[in-house]
Amino acid sequence: MTESIETERISLDDRIRESDAGRSGTAAATATEPDPALSWRGVAAEETDSVVANLALAARSRRLLWSLVRPYRWWALAALALVAVDNAVLVGAPLLVAFGIDTGVPRATAGDASALILAVAGLTGAAIVGAATTYAFVQVSGRLSQNVLFDLRMRVFTHVQRLSLQFHESYTSGKIVARLTSDLESLEDLLERALNDALSAVLSVATIAVILVWLDIPLALVVLAGFVPLVYVTRWAQRRQRAGYRRTRTAIAKVVVHFVETMGGIRAVQAFRREHRNQDILAGEDTEYGDANAAAMRGMAAYIGLIRAISGATTVVILLFGGWRAIHGDTAIGVLAAFLLYLRQFYGPMDELAQVFNSYQSAAAALERISGVLEEQPSVPEPVRAVDIGRAAGEIRFEQVIFAYPSRSSSADAHTPQVLPEFTLTVPAGQTVALVGATGAGKSTLAKLAARFYDPVAGSVRLDGVDLRDLTDAQLRADVAMVTQESYLFSGSVADNIRLGKPDATDEEVHAAARAVGLYDFAAALPEGFDTDVRKRGGRLSAGQRQLVAFARVFLADPAVIVLDEATSSLDIPGERQVQRALETVLRDRTAVIIAHRLSTVAIADRVLVLEGGRVVEDGDPRDLITGGGRYATLHAAWLDSLV
Repeated sequence: MTESIETERISLDDRIRESDAGRSGTAAATATEPDPALSWRGVAAEETDSVVANLALAARSRRLLWSLVRPYRWWALAALALVAVDNAVLVGAPLLVAFGIDTGVPRATAGDASALILAVAGLTGAAIVGAATTYAFVQVSGRLSQNVLFDLRMRVFTHVQRLSLQFHESYTSGKIVARLTSDLESLEDLLERALNDALSAVLSVATIAVILVWLDIPLALVVLAGFVPLVYVTRWAQRRQRAGYRRTRTAIAKVVVHFVETMGGIRAVQAFRREHRNQDILAGEDTEYGDANAAAMRGMAAYIGLIRAISGATTVVILLFGGWRAIHGDTAIGVLAAFLLYLRQFYGPMDELAQVFNSYQSAAAALERISGVLEEQPSVPEPVRAVDIGRAAGEIRFEQVIFAYPSRSSSADAHTPQVLPEFTLTVPAGQTVALVGATGAGKSTLAKLAARFYDPVAGSVRLDGVDLRDLTDAQLRADVAMVTQESYLFSGSVADNIRLGKPDATDEEVHAAARAVGLYDFAAALPEGFDTDVRKRGGRLSAGQRQLVAFARVFLADPAVIVLDEATSSLDIPGERQVQRALETVLRDRTAVIIAHRLSTVAIADRVLVLEGGRVVEDGDPRDLITGGGRYATLHAAWLDSLV
C-alpha cells in the first residue's frame, strides 16, 4: 500500500515538475516572434474549441442535474408554489403602503379610518403568511436537496466501484474523495440556500417589473433601461466566474489528494522523513487554491459593485424624475413612495442573484467534474449476451493473447509497448501452475488478465472454453478469485472480513473456513473472538494473520480458479510456513495460478513456467527443472543462497 502511495506521490511530483517545465517552455516560446497571421488563426481556433467544449460541459452538467431532480419534481413544484405565494405577499406590501398613504390617510383625516385599518390589517396578514411560507419552503427545499445529494452521492460511489482497474490506477483515490466531499458541498450550498434566493429573486423582479409599468409607465421605462448595462455586466461576470470556479475545483482536488496520500502513506512519510517535503507541496497547492478563490472573489466583488452602482444611479434618476412629475401633478406622492420602495425590492434581489450566481458557478464547476466521472465507462464491460457455464471446472486458456497497458496519452487507443506478444497457454482444471521470472516478465499481467481486471488487446482468455468477455461479472467473481500480497482488510470484525467471500455465510461456515486455513485458534483467542474489530486495514493483525484471513475468504467463496499474486512476499519465514500450510488446503482440487518470487511457494506447484519478455522459456515439473540446469535451476540456486 505504501509503495503504491509513494509511487503516486512521485507521479504527482513529476507532474508538478512537468507543469513548471511547461511554464518555462511557454515563456521561452513567447520570447520569439511568431507569424501574426498564424498566431491569430491559432488563437481563434483555440477560442472556438474552448467555447464548444464549455458548452458541451454545461449541457452535460444540466442533464445530470435534471436526472437528479426529475424523481422529486413534485417536491420542486411545491417549493416553487411556496416561493410564488411568498413573493406575492412580498410585492403586495408596497401597494398596501401606497393605498394607506393615498387613500387611508386622507379618509382617516376626514374621520373614516376603515381604509387605513384595512391597509394595516393587510400588512399584518402579509407578514404572517410570509413567515408561514418561508418556514414551509425551508422544510420542502431541505428535503428536496438532501434527496438529490443522497442520490448523487450513491450514484457516484456505485459507479466508481464498477469502473475497471484501469481507471483506478490512473485516477487517484484523493480525487474521488474530492468529488464526494468538496464538490458535493458546492451543490448542497446551491440547493439548500441559493435555490430559495434565486426563485424569490426571479419572481420578485418579474412581478415588480409588471407592477412598476402598471403604476407609472415613464418611471418604469427608466428602471427597465437599467437592464441594458445589467445584461452586459452579467454576461461578462458569467464567463469570468465559471473559469475561476473551474480553477478552484481543480485546486481543491489537489489539496484533498495530497491529504489522502499523505495520511494513507504516513508510515513511508515518517520513515523517509518526508514531512517537510509534503508540507512544501501542500503549501504550494493550498496557495494555488487560495489564489483561485481570491480571483473568483474579485470577480464576484466587481459584479456586485457594478450592480449596486447601476441600482444607485437608477434610484437617483427616479427620485429626480419622479419628483419632477409629482410637482407637476403627473403622479401621486403615494405612487412615487411605492415606486421607490419597489425599486429597492427590484435591485435588492439583484444582490441576492449575484450571491446565487456565485454559488451557481461553483456548483456548475463541481457538477462538470462529477458528471465527468459518471461519464467514464468500464474498460471491461459486462457482456451484451452472457454465457451461463454453471459451475466451472476451472480450465484456463490464453489464446494468442496480445496485451499492452493503456497509455496515459489523450488518444483512447494509445497503449504502452507490448507486455505479452501472442501468448498462448493452457492450464488444465485442477492444476497448480507457478509463474516465475524477473520483474517485468509479464507474471502479474497474466494474473490480471485471468481475473479480467483487463481485457487483451487481441486474442482471448477463456474459462472452460468460454471467453471471459462473455461471462457476467457475478459469474466470473464466483468462479475466479484473486489473492494479492496486500490482503486488504476492512474495518470490522474478523468474521465480517472472512464473510466477504460469501456475505450470507453462517457463523459455522465462517468458523469452518478459519479452521481449514489454521486461523481458528488465533481468532477465537481474541478479546471478542471472531467479533473482534481488526481496525483500519487490519492493523490489529500481523501480515501473516491478514493473509490467513484472505485465504479463509477464498476458501469460503469456493471458486474454481485461484490466482495468487505475490501472496507470501511480505511474510517472515515462520509466517510464510504457516501460510504455506493454509495454501495447500485452499488450493486442493482447484485450478491455481501462483506468482511468486519466493520459490518456497513454488514447491507445491504441479508445473512451473519461467517467463521472459512475456514468453514462456521453460515449462515443466519443478523437480525436473531444478535438476535440468536451466533458468529455473539458476533461479532456485540463487534463492537458496539468499536464505543462507
